[in-house]
Amino acid sequence: MNLTNKDICEREKKVLSSIQKLPYCPIAIKSGKGALLYDCDGNEYIDFLSSASSANIGHGNKEITQAVKNQMDKITQYTIAYFTCEPPVILAEKIINLAPGDNNKKILYSTNGSESIDAAIKLSKGYTGRNKIISFHGAYHGSTYGSLSISAISLNMRKKIGSLLPDVYHFNYPICIKCPYGKKESECKLECLEEIKSAFRMYLPADEVAAVFFEPVAGDSGIIVPPKKYVENLYKLCKENNILFVVDEIQQSLGRCGYWFSIEHFNIEPDLIVMGKSLGGGLPLGIVIGKSEIMECLNAPAHAFTLSGNATVCVAALKMIEIFERDNIIEQTKEKGSYLMNKLIYLKNKYPNIIRDIRGLGLSIGVDLPDKLATKKICYQCIKNGLLLISLGENTLRIQPPLIITEAQLDKSIEILENSINDLIKGTISDDAYIFINGW
Repeated sequence: MNLTNKDICEREKKVLSSIQKLPYCPIAIKSGKGALLYDCDGNEYIDFLSSASSANIGHGNKEITQAVKNQMDKITQYTIAYFTCEPPVILAEKIINLAPGDNNKKILYSTNGSESIDAAIKLSKGYTGRNKIISFHGAYHGSTYGSLSISAISLNMRKKIGSLLPDVYHFNYPICIKCPYGKKESECKLECLEEIKSAFRMYLPADEVAAVFFEPVAGDSGIIVPPKKYVENLYKLCKENNILFVVDEIQQSLGRCGYWFSIEHFNIEPDLIVMGKSLGGGLPLGIVIGKSEIMECLNAPAHAFTLSGNATVCVAALKMIEIFERDNIIEQTKEKGSYLMNKLIYLKNKYPNIIRDIRGLGLSIGVDLPDKLATKKICYQCIKNGLLLISLGENTLRIQPPLIITEAQLDKSIEILENSINDLIKGTISDDAYIFINGW
């Protein structure tokens, strides 16, 4: 019996907790190939979400499938907590070579990005002997207690669960398009950074701060790219006060922004880098990369998980990186990102009352629409017509397709988006959008 989208979605409601869902349309994904997805009703979609930026390599890659099968024919996994095997060692060596700065680094494995954020919190406190953490409004670092404690994006994530980690301080992220000080970027005197400096003078002793956790591109805040001068001065402030500078690359690394790591846009070498999502080539994997002396500051088993860094996932990651290097995927991402950005700018100029702002790096792009209702209707209509995308915040379209997407698929996506804009203007999009489309 062939099950339909409706069949699967109705069964899901009976057996899966809704607290893990931010539902859009009642679609059950059945398969994928490259940048295309297919649901249980046989509909085809161009993927503009990449499974929340966890499928940078796309879907159904035969080389990764074969590499995983070959490894599973040998052994699926055997915990590195007690013994060792080759794939996690080779992957660690590879990631260290790709990371910015020298190779005096080590890797700490987890099974996802949230756990790796927790690891970075532990390492920061253990290495510095300090307890306080600085993060930013709008930050999303994960759903474990540690990563949630330094996040500040959704009240529903915090309700009814009691106390989180103490001594976490949130400050304004440099969102120039919505500057809380009413400044244009050309007039900016880094007032948002002055907030932190003022806190250091008034109530937050700098010598008690272990780390600043920073997203080089604030993903779930709306794909916000901070000014380079802000990042440089924040890093300088950390160095002046012996505070670790930790970057969350979970969403933006591995080519998404046109470099292996988004922090490379700012020519800065962080103390710790946190990765997850697409790192495992479609399978769950998280790591922290850090300077060796930081990575050895705690005693085992301070951060050990039975299945972290397992052989099968590491083989998938290695094959993905091999494909990226062989096929020059990251350089292509820069070109495709520029191509897509120009297409979106054309739409902005044509529909200035609908598209309010466009920003991003590589194939990580945010498009602001007038309001929440318009955003819901555009998402709904795009999905209905074969372009799968979601929104961030009140009114930002999240555009993060697989890096292997073709120009023809980008052209088709823009056509669907423009048709949806025209449908919005004509008032022909169903109000079902308000029922199905949710989000943060």
